[in-house]
Amino acid sequence: MTDTILTNKAPTPVSAYPHARRVGDLLLLSGIGPRVPGSNAIPGNVYDAAGVLIEHDIAAQTRQVLSNVRAVLEAAGAAWEDLVDVTVFLTDMARDFRGYNAVWTEYFANPATAPCRTTLGITALPTPIAIELKCAARNRRPVDRD
Repeated sequence: MTDTILTNKAPTPVSAYPHARRVGDLLLLSGIGPRVPGSNAIPGNVYDAAGVLIEHDIAAQTRQVLSNVRAVLEAAGAAWEDLVDVTVFLTDMARDFRGYNAVWTEYFANPATAPCRTTLGITALPTPIAIELKCAARNRRPVDRD
């Protein structure tokens, strides 16, 4: 038996998939980006007059994506401390790793309690975002069945 998690407190998925799926005590989150719930705005993105992306702020995007992950965890009945593994996708590793890593350490200051993490440099994501997270967590709390 699996439970599907969808919440309006996180950005709407860009295709036909849930925010997360729970299988027993394991919670698997779909890829989550830094879009703002409700508006789909991307923090820190700067566009020219023609609408072409010319700049992004990785710190702003990292804070938003972590907020979105927290919203999905909470919707699933999990807590921040339940994160066990995070895969991070960056579209510009050379430019953005230091800034993203600085924000990461604000949220996970103690490596002994931080989730495992893998960071990958990739060429693109499906929307004009610079970071996406794929997370796994344990879920020790029941899902709210409202």
